[in-house]
Amino acid sequence: MASEVADAAPVVERAKRTPFWRTSTFRRLIRHRSFMIGLVLFLIVLFVAVFAGWLAPSDPNRLAIRNRFKPPQADFLFGTDNLGRNMLSRVVYGAQLSLYIGAWVVVLNAVFGVILGAASGYFRRLDGMLMGLADALMAFPPILLAIGIAAALGPSVYTAVIALSIVYIPRTGRIVRASVLVVREMEFVQAAQAAGASNWRILRRHIMPNCMAPLIVQLSFIFAFAVLTEAILSFLGLGAPPTTPTWGILIAEGRTYIREAWWICLIPGLAIAITVLGLNLLGDGLRDVLDPRLKIEQG
Repeated sequence: MASEVADAAPVVERAKRTPFWRTSTFRRLIRHRSFMIGLVLFLIVLFVAVFAGWLAPSDPNRLAIRNRFKPPQADFLFGTDNLGRNMLSRVVYGAQLSLYIGAWVVVLNAVFGVILGAASGYFRRLDGMLMGLADALMAFPPILLAIGIAAALGPSVYTAVIALSIVYIPRTGRIVRASVLVVREMEFVQAAQAAGASNWRILRRHIMPNCMAPLIVQLSFIFAFAVLTEAILSFLGLGAPPTTPTWGILIAEGRTYIREAWWICLIPGLAIAITVLGLNLLGDGLRDVLDPRLKIEQG
């Protein structure tokens, strides 16, 4: 056993020194068409969100009644709304807020979903209680549960983040739990337990690094779901305040004038579709490359 550990140590050290861009996983990712298309779409949306202050031609809430209902043209690339506000500015700032909310939902899922899944999968006595709570939350349709939580807390950006996190954390926890249940029975984990390693060390050093692939895939899909569900909450008046330019609010404002000013609804809707499509393609590519079961089937 000691000789095997000694032989394996240099391999581990070489793996740690190998840059990610030189690994076979990176090469498979850049050759995966869906992943690359999704990555390009997401980077475009991310660029727009990060540089919204430079890309927006004016303040998104600036009123100009004389310019109301201007169709897309050279002076107003995305047209104007019923109050003369520049739709390009409003859509650009909408990207900023949508990615901000989606990113926070992903971060909270990565933290609390991992805690829930790791505790449930590793500590058998906690499994029934934690998964029972997760199953109770997952029994509700995600959108209806998010609407109920947002309605109870009141409309705000933070309410949208909390509601979406509560909806998707149980799903992330189940993904992590399934991976932990498999990894905890492997020989290297049992060897660490026999050597007297603490539970925290076993989880941190041995189990969780082997559960990252399904977690990363799940978080990419949750990002897409969060952007879409946030737009639904804003459309219903349960997300950001009405004065905030979000894609859902823009569609809600434009539905009254959809016949005479179709661009007010169409352009934010296309922005949502492009963002969700990019994140879904990104997630599909990550799943195809990182999921070991797919590798076995393809092999």
